[in-house]
Amino acid sequence: MASRSRSDRPHPPSVEHVLAAVRERLDGRPDPAAVLAVARGEVAADRDRIAAGGPGLTVEDLARGVLARLDAYASTVPPRAINATGVIVHTNLGRATWPTAAIQAATQAAESYLLLELDRETGRRGPRARTAEEHLVALTGAADALVTNNNAAAVALAVGLVRRRGIAVSRGELVEIGGGVRIPEIVSRAGARLIEVGTTNRTRAADFEPPLADGGAAAVLRVHPSNFTMAGFTETPDPQALAEIAHAHGAIVIDDLGSGALLDTAAFGLAHEPTPAERLAAGSDVITFSGDKLVGGPQAGLIVGRADLIARMRRDPLARAMRPDKATMAAVAATLGIYRAGRAATDIPVWRMIAMPLAEVRARATTLAAALVDDDTVDVVDVRSTVGGGSLPGETLASVGVTVGRGSPDRLLAALRRGQPPVIGRIEDGRVVLDLRTVDPADLPELAQAIARAREAAG
Repeated sequence: MASRSRSDRPHPPSVEHVLAAVRERLDGRPDPAAVLAVARGEVAADRDRIAAGGPGLTVEDLARGVLARLDAYASTVPPRAINATGVIVHTNLGRATWPTAAIQAATQAAESYLLLELDRETGRRGPRARTAEEHLVALTGAADALVTNNNAAAVALAVGLVRRRGIAVSRGELVEIGGGVRIPEIVSRAGARLIEVGTTNRTRAADFEPPLADGGAAAVLRVHPSNFTMAGFTETPDPQALAEIAHAHGAIVIDDLGSGALLDTAAFGLAHEPTPAERLAAGSDVITFSGDKLVGGPQAGLIVGRADLIARMRRDPLARAMRPDKATMAAVAATLGIYRAGRAATDIPVWRMIAMPLAEVRARATTLAAALVDDDTVDVVDVRSTVGGGSLPGETLASVGVTVGRGSPDRLLAALRRGQPPVIGRIEDGRVVLDLRTVDPADLPELAQAIARAREAAG
């Protein structure tokens, strides 16, 4: 039987016919140009489908497709996921989940006008959202503070203090801080000259003396290796001794703490993480750290330190390009306010998950297993959780999870990931493991249903 010629193939309905059908069903008055653009796209897709040998759609089908796409555009949000990895600050899943107060503050800031840069007493322009910076001053003992849109921006502003002069950095701290961003590149883009000091594994405070003494270095940059550890024959300079040497030569000390910690991590059974207050007390002049890792709030760069240096950074033209928007500033202020209220361990999700007793995690795992009682592949197991997000590398927390399935773990993990909502777990010893430390109790019924659907989909 001869194949049909190009002229014999069916054609999709015209755009005008589709538009006419759409207009009969439109709820509201969307921009006609937007409707036309989507209709053209649907008709073009139908034309491609017919050219590939597939069936063409009716006018009614295409009209429904246009309306569905318009609705989808207006309600596009990243899909919510259930984090069953046991990684508390999971970079690929949005890092820290915000405290309720921060969510409420951001929502209120987004949906209404607010006194962002207006002094209510004078009626004139005032400092931008000063509340967050006042919280930082109170929490760290710094003379002043500044908030940027992320910690890389904070480091860039701080390094910019030295202009075109030299900045000394230990070779053991010339790290990549994530996303391909490297400390030497930040120093270079800030216009400063990098001076490498010491060796990869051992650097002492005295190693900084020569570049400081000859005037080549105007600052010392300390970079906390948040996302890796070195063990064995290693040494790092004492913070106070290094600050004394730098100050003796008129240089400043910039201390990048990376993840940052406003609570004592050792109190939660983890290795001690240096706090901004400790480093300021040891003589550092400027401290930078993240707002969305161990602080547990939205993405932000937090800078604390000497008032004159903070003032210079605030006047830097780049500071405007690096400042957060009103919703983020409101959420940062709310998060920091929780610390000042003494409720961080209970009200900030990151710390609540870190502090969660093992018995509570086990109860969650037992509840999930009971919901899957008909599945004989489910077992409750002891596992280890991590903080994640480049925070406290090598440190783990005792946790409890469930193992699911005895077939292909890759197929089951993929089925969980593709479900609705997506469930993200991990594979250990050839089985899918779901760590309950990072799963909210309210999500357990939905998680049980997602597991059942994924088991069926994975065969």
